[in-house]
Amino acid sequence: MKKLVVIATSLIALSGFAAADIQAPPGSQYTSSRKVGRAISNILYGVMEIPEQIVRKNDDFGRKAGWTYGAIDGTNRALRRLGYGFYELFTFTCPTYRGTYKQPYERCGEDNRIQMNVADGLSEFPPELGFETYFKYGRQQRF
Repeated sequence: MKKLVVIATSLIALSGFAAADIQAPPGSQYTSSRKVGRAISNILYGVMEIPEQIVRKNDDFGRKAGWTYGAIDGTNRALRRLGYGFYELFTFTCPTYRGTYKQPYERCGEDNRIQMNVADGLSEFPPELGFETYFKYGRQQRF
C-alpha cells in the first residue's frame, strides 16, 4: 500500500512537467504566401518611404532637413525595399532567413515585434500614408 501511494504521488508530481505545448510555434504565421505578399508590397509601395521620411525628418529636425536629409534617407529606404522585394519575390518558395520565411532585414522593437525604427531599421511592410490606419503595422499617430 505504501508503495502504491509513493508511485501515485510521483506520477502526479511528474505529470505537471509533462504538459503539452498546444500553441503554435512563433514562426508559424510566416509562410511562403506571406513572403510573396511582403515582396509585392515592398516592390509596389516601397516608394512611400520617400514622403514618409520627409515628414518624419521635417517633424524631428525642421523643413530644410526634411527636404534634404529626409528625401535622401527616404530614397535610400525605398531602394532597399525594392531590392528586398525582388529578392523575396524570387526566393518566396524557399525558407531563406535562418530556415524560416521571416523578412531578412532588421527587426526592431522590444519582444521582437516588428515596428518602424525611424533611425535605422525597416518594418515588415511599407509605411502607410494618410490620416487614419486600421492595421497594427502602420505608423503610430502622434497627438
